[in-house]
Amino acid sequence: MSPQHAPLAGRAAIVTGSGRGLGRAYALELARQGASVVVNDVDDAAARDAVAAIEGAGGAAVAVVAPVGPTSTADALVAAALDSFGRLDILVTNAGVLRDTVLWKMSDDDFDTVISVHLRGTFTCVRAAATYFRENGVPGRIVCIGSPTGQRGNFGQTNYAAAKAGIVGMVRTWAMELGRAGVSVNAVIPVAATAMTATVPYFAAAVEADAAGEPMPEFFRHDLGFGTSDDVAGLVAYLASDAAADITGQALGIGGDRIQVWSHPEPVATAYRDGGWSFEALTADVPGLLDGNLQSVGERFPPLPESLVRPAPTA
Repeated sequence: MSPQHAPLAGRAAIVTGSGRGLGRAYALELARQGASVVVNDVDDAAARDAVAAIEGAGGAAVAVVAPVGPTSTADALVAAALDSFGRLDILVTNAGVLRDTVLWKMSDDDFDTVISVHLRGTFTCVRAAATYFRENGVPGRIVCIGSPTGQRGNFGQTNYAAAKAGIVGMVRTWAMELGRAGVSVNAVIPVAATAMTATVPYFAAAVEADAAGEPMPEFFRHDLGFGTSDDVAGLVAYLASDAAADITGQALGIGGDRIQVWSHPEPVATAYRDGGWSFEALTADVPGLLDGNLQSVGERFPPLPESLVRPAPTA
């Protein structure tokens, strides 16, 4: 396909946290589909390497090395798109950090750092892009990156779960606020081999195959919907395209061979009582309402096939 006929030809995108990993895959795929890309990362070398990869494939890119969170970074990213490419059409908010530890050991800084980068960084970047879109009549595309942890929780990730759940809540809200302007806003919930999953013994065989440049076992790709960064990137580019113009306010999960639509939290059981629910009435009747309806927490993985079990690393 020639560049001028690519689906995103002539458009400009910002991808935060795109020096490596998932973010880099998103930036490369957007460029492959014709978009010019503002690559953002806190690592200067990683950001410039991603730019070089895009340019080496015939695309256009520029780097902005700065942490997301501050309004100044969000403004700098929009300015870089306008100065370098004369426009902005697409924003992908991917930047993030981890500070994993259990609740009683989590410091204020552990909590604030993750919230600042993931949640505040998403807010400030989307606000800057949305302001530009509305003021200039641009039917922009905004894709925010969530996580299964934000949907279901995960041990040791209070800060990350709060941020990722908050991102999906903001996406639903922004879809309503920006709908009249023709701007779509969606969340992508990726499941892929990353630095975090590389440390989990359950995923060792998949990470091992990926590192060796080999296909991941079908159990991971199909049964778990767990794959590579490249498996996620196509959905990000699709949501940034005209083909997905009518999709907004959604949380879409993707990984390996699987794609999913995440639902809103919905009531699973309802009961009524004339006069309301006193303590005594709750004590008498709520156990019956809850029976069989209590919701699970965290993700539950099926047992690994014996051939895919790897020994846990020793200290």
